[in-house]
Amino acid sequence: MSLSLQRKPALADDGDELTFCSTCAFSKVCLPHGFDKAQLRDLHVLVEHIGPFHAGEHIFREGDPFNAIAAVRSGSVKTYVVDSVGREQVQGFFLPGELIGLNAISHEAYPCDAVALETVLLCRFSFPMLAALATQISGVQAALFRLLSEDINKAALLAGNFSAAERMAAFLLTLAKRHQARGYSAHRFQLTMARTDIGNYLRLTPETVSRVLRRFQDQGLVRIERRDVTLLDRDRLHTVAREILRA
Repeated sequence: MSLSLQRKPALADDGDELTFCSTCAFSKVCLPHGFDKAQLRDLHVLVEHIGPFHAGEHIFREGDPFNAIAAVRSGSVKTYVVDSVGREQVQGFFLPGELIGLNAISHEAYPCDAVALETVLLCRFSFPMLAALATQISGVQAALFRLLSEDINKAALLAGNFSAAERMAAFLLTLAKRHQARGYSAHRFQLTMARTDIGNYLRLTPETVSRVLRRFQDQGLVRIERRDVTLLDRDRLHTVAREILRA
């Protein structure tokens, strides 16, 4: 089921006629910038609630025509590509309030697959309409630039000759920061992705992922209970990850 296709709209949560849901990637574009009601309405009518997409269900596939980006409203999403010999390469994970499809803006088709890791609800934005509105409302344009910058910065986890511990610490701290930015706990969250996916994304083996997490737990940095993660000492984790996170 592609973003370009219709799906029965999901019920809205705390969004209304003139404001976005609290976790929305564009929530900061609204009232703080002093837009009048007509402008807010123009921005809000671009949003189409779609879903649910269940775990394992594809939201779009590589090569599907690009005409929309979507904010994750609830749940989490994995993006990946499959190389010429059939190996999956995880590109990223997306949490509530984050946008999927940004890497398709310069293309006429989505350059990767996106799959739900759990039950997912989305807010779909028609990109042609959003781009047109961005020329009229500076806050929309600024939000797009900020989101593009955040998407690019995530690549720091994969760049450079970093150790497994550095990559894992940075991954956990980045997840915590992303949860905190959307109003969730910065100390306790769930790893909705499998260890194999985490390893694939960080370019580590699943065994290495498990070994590093056990070491962090033995050192009192984290507590792991199945998929629940509690960061016990963020300062020491940041010390481990400082070379990745220094920017």
